[in-house]
Amino acid sequence: MTQKSHYFAEKYGMIPTHSAVVEAVEQFGIAPCRALDLGCGQGRNALYLALNGFDVTAADYNPGGVQQLAQLAAHENLPVQTQVYDMNQAAIEGEYGLMVATVVFMFLQRDRVPAIIADMQAHTEAGGCNLIVSAMDTADFPCHMPFSFTFKENELRDYYAGWEMLDYREEIGSMHARDAAGNPVQLKFVTMLAKKPAA
Repeated sequence: MTQKSHYFAEKYGMIPTHSAVVEAVEQFGIAPCRALDLGCGQGRNALYLALNGFDVTAADYNPGGVQQLAQLAAHENLPVQTQVYDMNQAAIEGEYGLMVATVVFMFLQRDRVPAIIADMQAHTEAGGCNLIVSAMDTADFPCHMPFSFTFKENELRDYYAGWEMLDYREEIGSMHARDAAGNPVQLKFVTMLAKKPAA
C-alpha cells in the first residue's frame, strides 16, 4: 500500500482505504475517470480515488456522514461530489467508469440486490469497472454475523457473467469489528473487480 492510501488514516484517524480499491488503481491500473463510491461511509475510498485524479461522487444514506465528507474534501481541495443516497432504491443517475461498493452489500435489503446490481451495471460505461467487496455465507464458512444479505459461493460471479473478471476471490478475511475476546471478526469475503464489455 502506498503513502497515498494511508494519508487520510494518518491525518484524520480514518479507517485506511480498502486494500481492494488500492489494488484496483495501483495493481490493475484503473485510470482516473468518473467514479461512484456507493455506501461511502467516512469517505476513505472516495478521498483516496480523488487524491489519485478520479472525479468522484460519494453516496451514502447517512446525511451526517455525507456532510462531513463534503467538508473534508473541500478542506483538502479534492474533487468529491457528495449525495445522500439509499442503494436499495437502485436509482443511480449518470454514467461512471468505476463503481465501488466495499463492505456495504451486507447491509442492504436482500430482495433488492438483483435490482441494485443491474442498476450498477446499466450505469457503468462500456469498458468501465465495478468493484465489490462483501461478506459471504457458504457451507464451508457460515456467516455468524446478523447481516441482512450475504453472497453465496460464485453468486457474485454469476451476476457478472459476460464481464471480464480482472480479479475474483472468495477468501477468509478480517473485519475492523472485534469479537468479545477483542479479536478481529473473521468472515469469508468475495472481492470482485469486473470490466464491462467495450461494446
